[in-house]
Amino acid sequence: MGRFDGKVAVVTGSGRRRGLGEAIARKLAAEGAAVVISDIGVSKDETTPNAMIGETDEMAAIADELLRASTCACDVRDPAQVRALATHAVETHGGLDIWVNNAGIGYIMKPLMEVTPEDWRAVIEVNLTGCFYGIQAAAEVMIGQGRGGRIVNIASQAAKSGFPHAQAYTASKHGLVGLTRSAAIELGPHGITLNNVCPNHVTTGLGAWQNEYFAKVVGAASVEAYLEAMAQRIPMRRPGLPEDTADAVAFLCSDEAKYITAESLNVSGGEEPH
Repeated sequence: MGRFDGKVAVVTGSGRRRGLGEAIARKLAAEGAAVVISDIGVSKDETTPNAMIGETDEMAAIADELLRASTCACDVRDPAQVRALATHAVETHGGLDIWVNNAGIGYIMKPLMEVTPEDWRAVIEVNLTGCFYGIQAAAEVMIGQGRGGRIVNIASQAAKSGFPHAQAYTASKHGLVGLTRSAAIELGPHGITLNNVCPNHVTTGLGAWQNEYFAKVVGAASVEAYLEAMAQRIPMRRPGLPEDTADAVAFLCSDEAKYITAESLNVSGGEEPH
């Protein structure tokens, strides 16, 4: 018996190998949930390059490895597509109990004076507005079902602290804290909890790109030297793993966390203590 037997979960941004979304989907599926693997599927514009998204074939391959899973492409910038994703969960698996807003842009990093309006809009639209649409779509179904639910946003250490070359990203993740605190007040009476998980750096596929980028920004001798310096400032002496975030999400989606809502849980090995 798993903690999520009979439950149905949607995980956005889960269609890319080595990503946080894939790890979260696998964790929920391993504990019994039927899971909808969702990602944008195809590049839509220059802010969603193929190298940084979960493509249709990759989504399908991940779903094929899970016991009960389906796929549904979704551009979280479009509220109609987000609502269609919620409908897919209900029509395919019979309901909706867990919604994880994981889709995000963490690859548009530039010095402050080089950030364009297009850069700013792309990050805010996916990381913050996309989560807002996800909360609305999930809550609408969950309220209608009348049995409560769990919604989790994947925020970041950047929801608590500032970082250079990450103005839009940091603003979007800070925004999730306020969004969650406010929306949780209205969802609580319906038995729906809403929380953020705030991991520190994780070397996913995106994380590997970030390692290369920020090693150059800080003038590290190599990526390895950059990662070693990072490890030394973390009390647990290592960066995060995808499984660390997945474990925290699973906890917040479980009955053990039924009285936890409006929180932003750090998963940072002690690097982010507030």
